[in-house]
Amino acid sequence: MFGMSEELLRLEEQGNPIKLAVIGAGQMGRGMVSQVVLMKGMVPSIVADIQLDNARNALLHAGVPEEMIREAKSGAEASDYIKQGKYVITEDAGVAIEADGIPCIVDATGVTEIGAQIAVKSIKAHKHIVMLNVEADVVVGPLLYKMAKEEGVIYSGSAGDEPGAVMELYDFATALGFDVLVVGKGKNNKVDLSCNPDTALEEATRKQMSPKMLTAFKDGTKTMVEMTAMSNATGFLPAFTNGSGYESTVKELDQVYRLKSEGGILDRYQVVDYINGVAPGVYAIVTSKLPEVRAEMTYLQVGPGPNYTLFRPYHLTSLETPMSVARIVCHGVPSIVPKLGAPYAETTTIAKVDLKAGSTLDGIGGYTVYGGFYEFKEAKAKNALPLGLVNKNTKMKQDVKKGELITYDMVELDQSSYILGLRREQDELLEKGKLVW
Repeated sequence: MFGMSEELLRLEEQGNPIKLAVIGAGQMGRGMVSQVVLMKGMVPSIVADIQLDNARNALLHAGVPEEMIREAKSGAEASDYIKQGKYVITEDAGVAIEADGIPCIVDATGVTEIGAQIAVKSIKAHKHIVMLNVEADVVVGPLLYKMAKEEGVIYSGSAGDEPGAVMELYDFATALGFDVLVVGKGKNNKVDLSCNPDTALEEATRKQMSPKMLTAFKDGTKTMVEMTAMSNATGFLPAFTNGSGYESTVKELDQVYRLKSEGGILDRYQVVDYINGVAPGVYAIVTSKLPEVRAEMTYLQVGPGPNYTLFRPYHLTSLETPMSVARIVCHGVPSIVPKLGAPYAETTTIAKVDLKAGSTLDGIGGYTVYGGFYEFKEAKAKNALPLGLVNKNTKMKQDVKKGELITYDMVELDQSSYILGLRREQDELLEKGKLVW
């Protein structure tokens, strides 16, 4: 955002930086903490993780001296340390949420169950919440956004995640009056539906990643989740069930994304998709009804028209998340939120292997299931099970073949699941026409 650097510098000079709490100190959380330490006008005052050493190391790796770090067991204790100018670590996310002087919480856990709890507790504590947890957002994001609006705080997805980066292009294009036809993301490897933490272990170790996280990328689940978030934020529908995975270059995108009658691959416009070969970027395909505008776009070498590609060749994931915090605290503006009428798409559950009655599932990045990308109305009609509701206590009630869509009636869900309760509340509001804000 233009001018944000100056605003943050002013906060720094006034001695009033934005004090931030980061919950989850895995790969995403660690990167974010290090980035914030480099910034003016913002401080990672609290880092929480169930493994305390992860929180401590996130600060140490960011150059924070050991003597400046304190462990807190309560919100009051954390508040006192922050007033002393110390950095706080804790095993308890509740400490971060309860502490005074923290206007915004970032959930960087990537776990749907925990992320849902963090979001609700933050909202009820009248604190803004940034979800670096798209997996939870695509399950109950509309409900969480409604709750935040009612409490007078801001719920937002994260800048830097591909859905957030797409929204920057979408907002830019729509503000200028372009007609946006397609939004989407690139993928830097072919989907491997059989990938699991064992087969991903060597690559994950080499890249210093969690095998589960890498599995979620390689089996396509993460892409399906991200496209679902794009759909729910724009109102655009899936171009294809599970995405096309079409092979293309950036230069060819505006030719690929035409209607079939125009020589392209689409049955309709206002859709979401992913492409192999243009990673790590995101794109929006736009056009204009005015010949003068199209002529100018062609002159500017954006493409031959009538469709044109706006392409952003990077997204910096958690390194950009602080900009979401700054936008919220300084301007009250979220990066990406569900559009009225959401959900428009669903990340469904598909069997990765043959499953037997009585066996249990494991969830995102595991051995048993992967994510699909369906239009919400179709998923509902099929009674499809949202992937984010699956956990290790989800039990199969019948045999299911590899590649088959798993429905609610095929499983026994974990009735103690917090996010399941929220999803049922969201579904009930949607059924009654009350999921509005």
